[in-house]
Amino acid sequence: MRTAQDIDVLSNWSDVTRARRPLRSATVMALVVAVLDQASKLWIDRLLDPGPCTPGGDECIDVFWTLRLHLHYNPGAAFSTGTSLGPLFGLIALVMAVVLLRLARKRSDRLGPILLGAIAGGAIGNLVDRVARAEDGLLSGAVVDFIDFQWWPIFNIADSAVVVGVIAFMVYSLLVPDAGSEAVGSSDHQGSRGEATTGSTADAEAPSSGCGG
Repeated sequence: MRTAQDIDVLSNWSDVTRARRPLRSATVMALVVAVLDQASKLWIDRLLDPGPCTPGGDECIDVFWTLRLHLHYNPGAAFSTGTSLGPLFGLIALVMAVVLLRLARKRSDRLGPILLGAIAGGAIGNLVDRVARAEDGLLSGAVVDFIDFQWWPIFNIADSAVVVGVIAFMVYSLLVPDAGSEAVGSSDHQGSRGEATTGSTADAEAPSSGCGG
């Protein structure tokens, strides 16, 4: 037979597990995006040669319409912008990934942490490039870009995850403005329930103390 203490322990463990679930979802999503991004970059780096596309050369592969695979090393930010600020963007990516995962931890919905994890994963994917390919100091490495529509800056899977994740999160927040806000209310409810339980226990023990006197 379970005692009240056993029930409290199980309840607390359930609360801890529930609280960790959003962070776990965000972390898994971030890892999936980062791994896919890095795998695609390793593949394209071995498949193509960097440089301008030449007829019959190994610099580009036409896919369909204007889309082609075109290897490009980008020392700047997403979509080949800010080429002289690579280390700064790398630092921003690191801070952004940490902040996003902390925000995901505080949410109680399911979709929010996944979207935040996708954005963090994109930041981590490009951050890995800056660390692994650094030659002139920490975070000075160039990011591998290869998705080229020819009328849009060349980008990669990490860039796509960041942009799509941000847009999706904004739309989700507009359509469901209260999503993710249940965690605070749930904690308050649990706190009130704990206080009520403590008060009930104290009330129950008061008569027995009187009888003992």
